[in-house]
Amino acid sequence: MLNKRALLRSTLALAAAATLGFAAQAQEKTIKVGVTAGPHAQIMEVVKKVAAKNGLNIKIVEFGDYVQPNAALSAGDLDANSYQHRPYLDAQVKDRGYKISWVADTVNFPIGIYSKKIKKLADLPTGAKFGIPNDPTNGGRALLLLQSLGLIKLKDNVGLKATPLDVVSNPKKLKFVELDAAQLPRSLDDLEASTVNTNFAISAGLNPKTDAIALESAKNPYVNIMVVRDADKNQPWVAQLIKSYHSDEVRQFIDKEFKGSVLTAF
Repeated sequence: MLNKRALLRSTLALAAAATLGFAAQAQEKTIKVGVTAGPHAQIMEVVKKVAAKNGLNIKIVEFGDYVQPNAALSAGDLDANSYQHRPYLDAQVKDRGYKISWVADTVNFPIGIYSKKIKKLADLPTGAKFGIPNDPTNGGRALLLLQSLGLIKLKDNVGLKATPLDVVSNPKKLKFVELDAAQLPRSLDDLEASTVNTNFAISAGLNPKTDAIALESAKNPYVNIMVVRDADKNQPWVAQLIKSYHSDEVRQFIDKEFKGSVLTAF
């Protein structure tokens, strides 16, 4: 009888251990998160460490442009991405029919104007070649910044859809050169000035607080966001990912590493 009881207890213990093992495996998940090189990638490395403590494994996939991360997410090659602001996402969804959605705010990168040839905007020569991003929304964002600084005037109510064709007043006769956003820092040797997104500026060794000759206001609608496929919005790992990103460890890293050039939006 004792042997039978001992055998039963042993069998139950093994079953319990197996159940716990399967539960632990079920709780652990690996996801692929797309980011652009630079600050987004640096921040996600910290998110990855925080998430791992809670059983969420993150594989970070870096991209060199703004177009591919949404295409990869839509195609199922990524589970999430973290690199864009909502106006850009909205434009991509409208233009390409992606079934992807915002799930959380992340950080804010005020866009800046940089130059290797002038120290202030007033020194821009007539006919200066001026670089702006060639993608929808970021190009319009650059033109809106120039309008806010009094350098140009755009058609009424054109908003983020603005292109150089919408410029109705251009006293300095600026010649706009539209380039991929990631290429703009390299254009500074050839152009009088360029608007450069902060993530690409930092990747190129530029300090927005000291090197920019003008910066967008921190209070702007271009807060960066985390995006997943519509079908995954309510998956438990999404909540885990957001919680990890919005952690004190990540906030402290951003404040210490970027010293005000990247602002938390959570």
